[in-house]
Amino acid sequence: MQFFINFQITMIFKQLFDQKSSTYTYIISSGKGREALIIDPVIENTLKYLKVLKDLDLKLVKVIDTHIHADHISGLNELNKQTNCTRIMGDQSASEVIDIRVKDNEKIKIENIELTSIYTPGHTDCSYSFFMKDRVFTGDTLLINGTGRTDFQNGSSYDAYDSIFKKILKLPEKTLVYPAHDYNGKTYSTIENEKNNNPRLQVKSAEEYVEIMKKLKLSNPKMMDIAVPANKKGLTLKDLDS
Repeated sequence: MQFFINFQITMIFKQLFDQKSSTYTYIISSGKGREALIIDPVIENTLKYLKVLKDLDLKLVKVIDTHIHADHISGLNELNKQTNCTRIMGDQSASEVIDIRVKDNEKIKIENIELTSIYTPGHTDCSYSFFMKDRVFTGDTLLINGTGRTDFQNGSSYDAYDSIFKKILKLPEKTLVYPAHDYNGKTYSTIENEKNNNPRLQVKSAEEYVEIMKKLKLSNPKMMDIAVPANKKGLTLKDLDS
């Protein structure tokens, strides 16, 4: 007589919020005691991430930045120093500390978790989104009831329109949308909700979208002059203290 034991592994998904920059960071693993990856870490929260990983007995093997951030210093390089994890960004990124550069439609795997890279320029020229089965991590390209600005870091409203309408919104409507920021307490959305309710997406042409973005007249992020060069160089906590 044979006995088969079915061990059901529950995926671990943690969404952490940085109050100062309104940044969402994501920790993903196929289960307790297994490998993990982090998306869009903030350097000041490194010890918090490491505690979560330790408490769940997770081994950090990969860390991803969706783009060069202008509103906070990334924890990508510090996490590498602490854990020897692999640093991943898009092929177009100006970061000097990337181990793997992904192009459009490439796979990023940890055990039975698989993400597909989607090149989504517009907010910046190095912006990527990452699709995983039932959800998509959109960085600053598509926000909840909003979209990322396009007026710096080689941004382009025309590119953003194409990235959103021709790529992200083509995903299944029930796909969960997890952005890199939210300023109103929302944690996620869906492709269907954004199609129907996002005020910036109720347009009939790229030209109409470009006009909306032109009228925003936003001030630069407070951290921009510090964060952009820091994230290109890849700072660590030791660098911040010096």
